[in-house]
Amino acid sequence: MAVIGFIGLGNMGFPMASRLRQAGHDLRCFDTSAHALERAAEEGMSPRRSVAETVQDADFVITMLPSGAHVIKVLTREPLPIRADAVVIDCSTIDVASCAVFHETLQEQGFATLDAPVSGGVGGAAAGTLTFMVGGSETAFERAQPILKAMGKNLIHAGPAGAGQAAKICNNMLAGISMLAVSEALHLAKCLGLDTRKFFDIASTSSGQCWALTSYSPEPGLVPSAPSNRGYEGGFASELMLKDLRLAEQAAIASGSPALLGAAASSIYAMHCAAGRGRLDFSSIIQMLGESARPGA
Repeated sequence: MAVIGFIGLGNMGFPMASRLRQAGHDLRCFDTSAHALERAAEEGMSPRRSVAETVQDADFVITMLPSGAHVIKVLTREPLPIRADAVVIDCSTIDVASCAVFHETLQEQGFATLDAPVSGGVGGAAAGTLTFMVGGSETAFERAQPILKAMGKNLIHAGPAGAGQAAKICNNMLAGISMLAVSEALHLAKCLGLDTRKFFDIASTSSGQCWALTSYSPEPGLVPSAPSNRGYEGGFASELMLKDLRLAEQAAIASGSPALLGAAASSIYAMHCAAGRGRLDFSSIIQMLGESARPGA
């Protein structure tokens, strides 16, 4: 059993922390939300009054925060009473520059660090089936594996510090572009008079097959587990997809890599969120296509 200091009990952080508690670890946690801390206490975790109290004497420190600015503020603005032999793991999805500051600042203080963003959504966090894309040293990765396995099914060491974040933003750029392509194809099929189910059966067994179509279809009634069957609730919010697309766009500009479709996807999701659908699952982008096709739109 390890002592774990967990910071950030949001939609993803809370179920991840719960999985660690269920695995028998001593879970000490902090969040700025009093309600989140109350829920944590009900789940058998140990809420703390500050970040410093949360990380003190912990074997592992885990953060799951909204942005790079939050990670920098929580972990690097002032020295924290983290044990010298602790491993600090940031599971947030943040920009490449902030990730570098996270590693450099804490490693200068002598701590082992990992960037370990996740894929799998809230459902994967609750089920303990997340995919972890991990950047950092082999030694730190090996030490953290038992902890990560309590929260995820697939643990992939992507490379040195920063590689996990790089993999995450590339993966989510691909997912965002794919969802737009699938949505456009499904909408066009309907406009051409094709039966949606029959088109799905054709595309899912031919060259159009992809995860956005067969595992996460934006059209209701095709994939029972998809958020489209729940009014696009309870999935990966469009505003979070927009955030990740913008992170990918920033990285593409900084590295000199062309990302034309990524930039287009970012613009389209920005319009979608501006229309008030930012909290709906990112597959709800298909709704915007339907509205654009209306006469007079």
